[in-house]
Amino acid sequence: MSNPRPAAPKATVPRKRVLLLGLSVLLCIGFFSTTLISYRVSRNAIRESILTQELPLTSDNIYSEILKDLVRPVFISSMMASDTFLRDWTLRGERDTSEITRYLKEIMARYGAFTSFFVSEASHHYYHPSGVLKTVRADEPLDAWYFRVRRLMEPYEINVDQDMANRNLLTIFINYRVLDYEGHLLGVTGVGLAMDSVRTALQAYQERFGRRISFVDTHGRIVLYGNGADMQSGNINEIPGLRDQAKTILTQGAGNYQYTRDGQTHLLNVRYIPELKWFLFVEKTEDEALAGIRQTLYVNLGVCALVSLLVVGITGLALRRYQERLEELATTDKLTGLLNRQSLDALLHQAITRARRSGTPLALLLADVDHFKAVNDEHGHLVGDEVLRRVAQTLREQLRESDTVCRWGGEEFLIIVQDCDASAALALAEKLRVAVADGMPAAGQALSRVTVSLGVAELKPKESEDALVGRADAAMYAAKDAGRNCVRLG
Repeated sequence: MSNPRPAAPKATVPRKRVLLLGLSVLLCIGFFSTTLISYRVSRNAIRESILTQELPLTSDNIYSEILKDLVRPVFISSMMASDTFLRDWTLRGERDTSEITRYLKEIMARYGAFTSFFVSEASHHYYHPSGVLKTVRADEPLDAWYFRVRRLMEPYEINVDQDMANRNLLTIFINYRVLDYEGHLLGVTGVGLAMDSVRTALQAYQERFGRRISFVDTHGRIVLYGNGADMQSGNINEIPGLRDQAKTILTQGAGNYQYTRDGQTHLLNVRYIPELKWFLFVEKTEDEALAGIRQTLYVNLGVCALVSLLVVGITGLALRRYQERLEELATTDKLTGLLNRQSLDALLHQAITRARRSGTPLALLLADVDHFKAVNDEHGHLVGDEVLRRVAQTLREQLRESDTVCRWGGEEFLIIVQDCDASAALALAEKLRVAVADGMPAAGQALSRVTVSLGVAELKPKESEDALVGRADAAMYAAKDAGRNCVRLG
């Protein structure tokens, strides 16, 4: 059975709430103030860090990716220009067209190029994997690229042009000069990348790094850009805010720049890519640059709120358990786990008041362990303590949930039995007596049988608590005088 416990003082709950509320306010003020101050102090430093470290680092990462995706065709074209087969085939007079077309097909297949080509200086034939595409002419505007490359001092150029062999799709061509073994021009070879596939790669870069990417040639013309980039087409010399710095950018190349456009401050990092002969532009708006720290601020505020709630919750739980433990220590007998005498005073008063209000009978039983002093003297106090624990356990097991049992003092136990008259109380007392006598001795000890003597008293009209307890006590002593291990009614 579970014994009811006296209620805690009413003033305790309001005081605890005030304590928890004050703790919550202090934690919130402390956490939030620290977080907001840290945000304000670090905002400018982080912004400067983004300009001088983050954007350049991102540019380096993108450059590394470009080396894998865009610069690779340059090396393929370089390999083709130095290939002995291509030079020897040209020097032999270009007699078997199937050999060069098969060679170009293998280049496309092996390296995954969109297209490959070779234009001969001797015949001006434009060789393609499908055969001779055309004969280039100096008076043809679409062939101007070839005659421009002939005059180059550099070994190659990157050119954006239409691919006549593929439905005039816009293509990035790497045009690489082919020289014979004595340094004379044999023609121009190379591979091409579809512009759409390159833009798809740029879009992937933008999504991965969270930056807008554009490529600008040495004249300021924007030749490549990812979807959603602010600088999409045209020339940087024509972009508002940027045109004032365009000359400096194209002259100095690498560096960090800022410009204002459409009311937003743009942070820009520029580096020159010699393999492509283009400038790499990596940019983001100031709002985007500070979005990370603002997100961190929100996260920190959320963490602070969560920590505050956890601290307050844990503190409240600890206070509650501490209060319950104090109440338990104040109302419970440590040895037997029963209610102690102090707690019984309030419970007895409540039980008597309830019985008189409802008109139901109420009985009190007082049990005393027989010859308990002899047990202590003969077997020691540890055995005596075990006897008291076993008697208490037996009494609890035999009583109803509504009944209350406490350790009255020493080896005495007081039991409040509600809705129970004298005859029923006598029967219950006899049941308890038999249960104790049959359930003892304590385990592991060679004791003679342990018994109890019980006194029973039924509440009389207008009888005081002390008088009721006194009659039960007198009845218990009457049972002892009658030879112990028996029940008497007071």
